Amino acid sequence: MESIQAIKQRFEIIGNDPKLNRAVEKAMQVAPTDISVLVTGESGVGKESIPKIIHALSHRKHGKYIAVNCGAIPEGTIDSELFGHEKGSFTGANQARNGYFEVADGGTIFLDEVGELPLTTQVRLLRVLENGEFIKVGSSKVQQTDVRIVAATNLNMFEAIKKERFREDLYYRLSTIEINLPPLRDRKEDIHLLFRKFAADFALKYKMPTVRLEDDAVEVLLSYKWGGNIRQLRNIAEQISVLEQKRSINAKDLKSYLPDIGSNLPAVIADKKKAADFSNEREILYKVLFDMKNDLNDLKKLTMELMESGNHKKVQEEQEGLIQKIYGDEEDIESEDMEDEEMEVLQIAQNQQENKKDKYYFAEEIEEEETLSLQDKELELIKKSLERHSGKRKTAAEELGISERTLYRKIKQYNL
Repeated sequence: MESIQAIKQRFEIIGNDPKLNRAVEKAMQVAPTDISVLVTGESGVGKESIPKIIHALSHRKHGKYIAVNCGAIPEGTIDSELFGHEKGSFTGANQARNGYFEVADGGTIFLDEVGELPLTTQVRLLRVLENGEFIKVGSSKVQQTDVRIVAATNLNMFEAIKKERFREDLYYRLSTIEINLPPLRDRKEDIHLLFRKFAADFALKYKMPTVRLEDDAVEVLLSYKWGGNIRQLRNIAEQISVLEQKRSINAKDLKSYLPDIGSNLPAVIADKKKAADFSNEREILYKVLFDMKNDLNDLKKLTMELMESGNHKKVQEEQEGLIQKIYGDEEDIESEDMEDEEMEVLQIAQNQQENKKDKYYFAEEIEEEETLSLQDKELELIKKSLERHSGKRKTAAEELGISERTLYRKIKQYNL
């Protein structure tokens, strides 16, 4: 078996980072088998090199090697691309076509960005992995294929599974062996080495002297975060090689090519939502509807008291807190306005008196007009709020916009 250094030289892999060497070693070890491999790592780390190593060192090396970028194929045609189609199976299918799995029979298929596959295609792929069977689009004939699958993704697969964007059973089929490539920022010793390699390649390509970094420029190069990894470093090397007149690059020159180099502000990435952060749109909607329902119930209560007592001044005095809660700072209501409004409410109640079954008929009519059942969502919001605040009813009530007494009543109502 070839050494790791020989393999890296053969496939033009630059660097001596231990994690990189371990990834290459795993690829060499798994190559003679037919085990499915999942290559993970950030975008731009060079994941496409691993399946090439696996194919070249396997017994399939004389078969076809096909690399497919799953994210670049439209969802409507990806099944046809992978599995083929029959003539007339869809609009524009003027003739039958063999898919990649049929063409690559006996060889290797590299599925790049496999996390972008539609769920329907994932089901088809799972069948190929389980028993090597597939069906062309528009056909009913089951066909067999003998293909080694190597997949790659830059997604967090567990997060994708949790969000139901990727099938869990397919993930475990693909990741029998998982090979992770480290990001460039974790390979400090390799960064300058890679830059020199790229600079030499572009000097040869464009027939010009090779650019060289001065010591202060090397320090800037090593301290940069390299969000785009090796792909970004290669692009920077090409830009400098083409655009710079002088061949010796100092720190100032290099910084002009590095985006956001002048900013020392850290990037804040929240793994979890804050306790009281209703960032999910549906949750915001339910929170608004929940608040509206509470306000509506308060209005019902106030209306019923006006209908029963007929004395708006007494009700205004007794329910001052409730009125303030409903109308807030806008509670500067003249007596005449209150009188007119109450007369309208009482008139509505009198018109409905003949059909009224009990004294809460008016409230029940409003309840029946609600098209959304909020009980489940109300229960869900109360549960979440109590969990966020470790069962502290006062804090949870403040977050939900209700009184602690109301929350206590709802807790008893829902048996929480």
